[in-house]
Parts: sequence; C-alpha cells; structure tokens
Amino acid sequence: MRAVRRRATVLLAAGLMLAGPAPAQDMTVGTSGLPVPRFVSLKSDSVNVRQGPSRDQVVIWRYVRAGMPVEITQEFENWRRIRDFEGGEGWVFHSLLSGTRTAIVAPWAADKTPIALHADPDETSRVTANVEPKVQAPVDKCDGAWCRLDGKGFSGWIAQGSLWGVYPDEKF
Repeated sequence: MRAVRRRATVLLAAGLMLAGPAPAQDMTVGTSGLPVPRFVSLKSDSVNVRQGPSRDQVVIWRYVRAGMPVEITQEFENWRRIRDFEGGEGWVFHSLLSGTRTAIVAPWAADKTPIALHADPDETSRVTANVEPKVQAPVDKCDGAWCRLDGKGFSGWIAQGSLWGVYPDEKF
C-alpha cells in the first residue's frame, strides 16, 4: 500500500512539473488590484523593513532615503514585500510607499564614470548633463528605450538600460 501511495505521489509531482507554472495573469495582480511586480518609491526618510507582513514582525533594517525606488514583489493585505537595488528584501506597510516613479542611475557600475543625459531621446542629441552612478532622480516618462529624468539641477534623457527602477521596454 505504501509503495502504491509513493508511486502516486511521484506521478502527481511529475505531472505538476510538466504542467508548468500557473498562468501569468493569475500571478500579476496583487491584493491592491495593481500589477505585481512593479516599481514604486519610498515616501519617507524613515521606513522600517520587517521580516514578515505584520507590525509584530521584527524590524530587520530601516531605510533613511525618501524617494528611493523599490520593487514590490508580493502583496499581503496592506503589506508589500519589496526589493531594493542591492537585492535586500522585506515587508513594509503600504502607506509608506508612493506611486511616484524614481530611478537610480547605474547602481551596478564599479567606477564613477559619468553617464550622459541628452536633450532628446537620441544618443546623438546635445548632452544636457552628466550624472554619476548611484544618483537618484524622479522619472518623468519612459518610451521603452529612453527615460526622461528631472533631478535637482539636471534634466534630460538617459538610456533605459542605465537605470534601476524601470523595467526594460517599459513605457509610461
């Protein structure tokens, strides 16, 4: 009897593996009705990140940088599981997040070589500013290849692939 049960369990597991993951539409809408994953930003200079989706959960660290982009990867009631540009993950209360889009310029760059912002979404257009990696700025819009940044003392278009806080080919 045990051997039959074990074989049935193995066959069921194999069938589930062959069936593949659930359809994407089942996994792309959170409890908020918004898509998951998605990018948002921090509203406050003091945001506690918790181990789980509850105020009873341990605070594992605190963000101290308002406007920093984070990616919502999961939702549970009024809690959002987020990931930052360094890969850190944890849960924050929804009211500490903003739909305002921001991005960080090339946080993966090992050197501080400036990256050009252009007057138009075109590599050959006039350079309006040069920004160092890890600069954070509001994102006005993206056309799928270029994004328009408007920061303190600079503005212009940057290649979308040079930013963390927007998805490749994303338009808004």
